[in-house]
Order: sequence, then C-alpha cells, then structure tokens
Amino acid sequence: MRLATYEHGGTVHAGVVSGDGVQAFPAGVTVLDLVRGGSAVPGGPPVPLAEVRLLPPLDPPAVRDFVAFEAHVEAMVAPGSVPPEWYEAPTFYFTNPAALIGAHDDVPIPPGSRRFDFELEVAAVLGPEGIFGYTIFNDWSARDLQTREMKVNLGPAKGKDSATTLGPWLVTADELEPYRDTDGFLRLDMRVSVNGEEVGHDLLSNMGWPFEELAAYAARGTRTRPGDVLGSGTCGNGGCLAELWGRGSTRAPLRPGDVVEMTVEGIGTIRNTVVPGVELPPVRPARRRPR
Repeated sequence: MRLATYEHGGTVHAGVVSGDGVQAFPAGVTVLDLVRGGSAVPGGPPVPLAEVRLLPPLDPPAVRDFVAFEAHVEAMVAPGSVPPEWYEAPTFYFTNPAALIGAHDDVPIPPGSRRFDFELEVAAVLGPEGIFGYTIFNDWSARDLQTREMKVNLGPAKGKDSATTLGPWLVTADELEPYRDTDGFLRLDMRVSVNGEEVGHDLLSNMGWPFEELAAYAARGTRTRPGDVLGSGTCGNGGCLAELWGRGSTRAPLRPGDVVEMTVEGIGTIRNTVVPGVELPPVRPARRRPR
C-alpha cells in the first residue's frame, strides 16, 4: 500500500495511491494515525495525481539520519579510508522535522551557502512493532556551513537544517519484502540525476546494517515512537556531489534552476527544483573572551 498526504482544492488530505490517482481517507485521518495503528477506509472517487500537491507523507515526531553506507564514508573522508569507529556501531544525527518538504516542492538555497548539495537516501518509518514502511529521503546539505560547524566537533546542524524532501509517499513494508535478500537487506536500485544527467546510483542493500538494526540502535537506552523517521544516510557511487568533490571532481554545486530527481525501485520518484534563497545579513562573530 502507498499512503500519501496531499493538498487538493485548498484542503490537506491523507489517502491511498493506486495507479495514477489517490483516494482520500475520511476527514481528519492522517497517515501518522495509521502508522500508530489506527484504521480507516478510503472513500469517494480517486483524484488524479496530476491534480494534487504531494506533501511529506507524514508529520514525524523525530527524524534521525544515519550514515550507513561504507562507500559514502570512504568518499567523504579520503579515498580508501574509513574511520574504524564507523564499523563499531551505527552513527546518526537528529535533523529538523519542521523542515520537511514534498516530492515536487521548490528548494531554496540556505542563507549564506555557496556549496549546496543533495543526498540520495531511503528512510524507514517506525510503527508500533517495527518498521511500518519506507520512503525516499533527500537530505539537502549546505556543505560550506556544515564544514564550518563540524570543525567545532558538533553538527551537522545549520548545514542540514533548511530542507529535507520526504516522498513521494509511504510504501508499507510488506510491499518491499520481495526485494529482501538472504542477508536481510532490501535490494532496491537507487538513482539520482541533475538536469536529466545521471550523477549517482547504488543499491540500498549496500548498507552496512539493515534498517531493523538501525531501529534497534536508535531505541537503545531511550524511547522511539511510531512515526519516527530513520534515514539510511547517503548511498555510495555518487549519492551526493560531495562524494564527487572528494574524488577530485570540479562539478559545480547546485544552482537556482537545477532540477534534482531521485528514483528508488519499489518506492517511486521525487523531483525538486533549486531556487534562490533568502538573503540575510552575515552572522555576527563571537566576542572573544577577554584575557
């Protein structure tokens, strides 16, 4: 089943996607309600997808983004080099649930950034008893802001705070079980293009841990909730421009007008256009401690 949240006729609905249409649940029912274990029956005639604006599939309580692809870490750190700590346990950071955008929304460049980038990922959504479903996750990244803040041994924060695409819908876990390999990973083809030119591709099954282990780690010593989103982290083999830059590529960062399209087998396609962001005054430097 594919569950969507969408705007049609000025009203936000949740519904089931079938073919090229979406059929609404009763008013007031959200995808998060269903993820939490609720039930509802869609009714009324399907609305063509071409007539709706797809919103993020759900409003999650929390969003964690892991770094689960060894090839991505190798490309970002140094060719042939992966920190030994990466192998010891999954690593993640929390990102901003309020900054989620829909599958076809425009993406403004964050204030002050000159090195804007995408990240091709898949996200799992937790249910009451495990993983409820999966969606595509684009972790938009201001690399220059991210680099500065991580030199202080914190972050990423503002470098990842402006936008995250989630969509086009939430595919329930049972739909993707046929793709599971003998090691417990989902063998899904992942591809990203910029302005129609393919930049990267990988298999989701190249993760270092399956999503079930990421979910267990997220819950270790704390509490997770139904609806929490767990990003896989960027795939390897060109899952972001920064990987290419790490290998010596001079490819330009994203600019206004660039169209980034991501397709994941069994889930669907998201397509966002980069637009100019808000120009703000420079950040005031800190006052140095008197000596």
